[in-house]
This record gives sequence, C-alpha cells and structure tokens, in this order.
Amino acid sequence: MEFAIVDIETTGGAPVGGGITEIAVVIHDGEKITREFQTLLNPQQPIPHFITGLTGIDSQMVAKAPTFEEIAEELWELLHGRVFVAHNVNFDFSFIREAFTKHGKNWNPSRLCTVRLSRKAIPGMGSYSLGRLCESLRIPILARHRAMGDAKATAILFDRIIRENSEVVYSALKKNSGETFLPPNFPVYKFRQIPEECGVYYMLNDKGKVIYVGKANNIRERFKGHFSGKVLPQLKQQLKAEIADLKWQLTGTEFMALLLEMVEIKRLWPAYNSALKMPKTLWGLFHYQDGSGYSRFQIAKVTKHLQPLETFFSQEEARAYLQEATQTFELCSKLNGLRKVSCDQMNDPFCQGACSSSEDPTAY
Repeated sequence: MEFAIVDIETTGGAPVGGGITEIAVVIHDGEKITREFQTLLNPQQPIPHFITGLTGIDSQMVAKAPTFEEIAEELWELLHGRVFVAHNVNFDFSFIREAFTKHGKNWNPSRLCTVRLSRKAIPGMGSYSLGRLCESLRIPILARHRAMGDAKATAILFDRIIRENSEVVYSALKKNSGETFLPPNFPVYKFRQIPEECGVYYMLNDKGKVIYVGKANNIRERFKGHFSGKVLPQLKQQLKAEIADLKWQLTGTEFMALLLEMVEIKRLWPAYNSALKMPKTLWGLFHYQDGSGYSRFQIAKVTKHLQPLETFFSQEEARAYLQEATQTFELCSKLNGLRKVSCDQMNDPFCQGACSSSEDPTAY
C-alpha cells in the first residue's frame, strides 16, 4: 500500500470557483519516501492580496506556470490507486477533486487526515495545527505555507505515526472505507459497484421488494450517508436491518433525478418513503458569515423566503447531520449553535479555537 501525501495552496474561497496555485505530492510506501512532485499552477484568476501575504505566491509568479489541465494526467498517475493523505484532508481533497471533475475524471480515493491521526497517536498536545505540531515534535518546516514545505513536514509526521502506531493508521483506513457502516444483509461487493454519479436509487429487501426510493448527485455517497451516522433514528435502524440490495438509474442531471424520484415514489409507494413522507414543517441547514468573518451554520425552519443548504424532516435529523459535519471538518460547535459554552471549556478535540478567536477566520 502506498500513500500520496499532499499539500496545496489556493486562491482561497470554496473549491467551486476557487483555484489551486501550488501543489506538492510526496509518495510514501509505508516505510520511506519514494518520490516527490511539486509545481506552481496558474489558477486562471487573480490571487487575493491577503492570500499572497500568507503564501508569498502572487499572480506574477504563476503567470507562466502550467494550468491544472496541463498537469492533470501526471497528477492522476501520482494519486490514482494510492491513499490520499493531508493535514485537514477534506480541504485539499475538495479542491483537487473539483479540478479533476472539471476535466472529466471521477476521483474519490481512500483518505487519511494527519490531524485526526495525530489526535489518536499523540494525545495531549495543546494544538494539532501543522505548525504547532511540528514545533512540539521538532519537525522542520523549510517553507511554511508553501506546498512542498508543508507536504514534507506532513510526510515526516505521517512517517512517525505509521512507525510508532501503525494500528491507528490502518484502523482509520478501515473505518473511512465506509464498509464498517454497511447494513448487515448488504454485500460488500455490491457497495463497491454503486456509482458515484447522479440518479435515482432503489433499496430492496431480501424478497426483492422496493422499500425505499431516493435521489442523489452521488449515489454511493448518499447511500453511505443513510447509515454512517453515529446514532440513527429508529426508522433508519429498521431500514438498515431490512435492506438487502440496491438498484439505480442514472439520470445525468439533478433535475431529471428529482422528476424520476417523484414518479417512482408515486408508482411504487415504498414503505419507508411513506413512513418518512413530507411533514408539514421542514428543517434546514443555513450558512452565513458573522461580523468577525467566521462562517457559521444554523438550523432553522424552512420558509419560502429562506433557501437552505440541506433539508431535513426533523430538527433532530438536522442536528445530527450538523454534529457529524462539524466533527468531520473540525469546525466549532459553539459557532454552529451546538453548545453555549466555548469549546475549550468542554475540551473539544475538534475545534481549533474559532470560538475564542485564536483560529484565523480564513483558515477556519
């Protein structure tokens, strides 16, 4: 098994609309570093001044650099088939995946986050930011906030973890595969066949009867989402116990999936769609930026004047979703309205200090 340890620098903002300005990849075979790759990239958009102040990369530096499209094949060869490793992995993953998607490549590797690995392998650290970790562990960073400097430091940190506590790494790989959350009667091989494409899916019981119909932009991820929560509502527990098979129809677009889902639910009227049918009140997950520049997420009732990021049948389901997302992306529970006291009072291992203003709003 090989690991691709990656760091990127970006124009800031979200993956959709943002751009990568530099990327570094360090290949590790589980024992040693075997290969390195680094390049500046032309994001084909201006680099904000505050980003230049952080990374030192300005628009002039990348003017003659290759675009992502020009290095896509070489990068694909480096990343494809290897475990993707990064510090705060979802950030790097989301930008690279978006860039690959624009060039017609469907990339969804196994992923490891060295923040999470460090929390388990090296408990009791005051901070798990890359800079603080390297300072505490005496790991040199040759160029902080530059891709290769951070990637090399992350590789040294990863090498230390895998040498001293390899079980943490392989346990995380097994957990993150999604297969540990599979329903008891659902075969692993079937899960691996589920497409990562837009369409309508049909859950069947052991008698071949459709018991639930849903739609998704990514059918595999949506299927995992049904059963990967730490505490499932009773109806979802029953669904998990009963499902034995999954079928799907690809639609190409979200709108066509919506139309087909409506038709199929009316035609089949599956038991669990009936049990979970649309209530009078829907709850939504909303996003806004506060006066200090921090992104916040809030749960509230859906109205015709407010368009949520996600919609839920109950406040409990919305809260469970937000709690899991807050932990996954290491957000602040207080800023997201999940608790009233600051995270340091609760010894929250996920919050990096946003609620006490010790984490920069842009980094957050």
